Amino acid sequence: MATSSPPPATPAHPPHGRLAETLGALAGTPDDAHRIDELLISIARLTADVVEPVSYASVTAYRAEAPTTVATSSQLAYDVDLAQYADGAGPCLDALSDGKPVEVPDVAAVMAWPGFRDTAWQLGLRASLSIPLFAGSGLPIAALNLYAHDPDPMTALTRRVWALYDTGSDHGHGGQPPVQEGSQQLLAGIAAAFDTRDLIQQALGALMGRHQIAADTAYLILRAKAAETGGTLLAAATAAIQEQDA
Repeated sequence: MATSSPPPATPAHPPHGRLAETLGALAGTPDDAHRIDELLISIARLTADVVEPVSYASVTAYRAEAPTTVATSSQLAYDVDLAQYADGAGPCLDALSDGKPVEVPDVAAVMAWPGFRDTAWQLGLRASLSIPLFAGSGLPIAALNLYAHDPDPMTALTRRVWALYDTGSDHGHGGQPPVQEGSQQLLAGIAAAFDTRDLIQQALGALMGRHQIAADTAYLILRAKAAETGGTLLAAATAAIQEQDA
């Protein structure tokens, strides 16, 4: 008797809006793909354009083993990034190395990063939030830096971002403060990225079990399958999960 194919694995929280879609796309793109920087540039620009509390945005990533601003919406954001690189310390570098958001609710009160504090304060910035971003491998490849003139509106967004990193989902956010539409796009994009990462990791686990291989080898196989078919890493992961369940 014929059996039906299992339903395709899809993100539980489909993104809505260009920023959300771009963040979701990044999570399903191989780390070494040529379009990574294109996606990061779009994320910085869209974040500055639509996320209401954010005055400026930038993206920090390592290039040639050095922290580099690969995207920025403003010279001011770039200057604050450079101050952190010069000191070898700052919220953007901590977010990238630790894989967790780093918030600065009050720039004036910062003690650990004097270069960041002094430069940000002189440029009129009063709060910041650095959010680690990941691509197909699931490892942090960049930090999205949000800089704000007004610290109060950043509070609600920061708390909601932290809720996502703590639980992987912002849905059913009882007790969390409301945010406006642009901030909702950012949150939806982060949630979609976590969904995509979970599906890819599930596929890697299936390949590891089937072939008795290590995680990095499974990732290379999944990357090759995506290249062979001309599809996305997410599509290749979905196919691998379906093969396991068939």
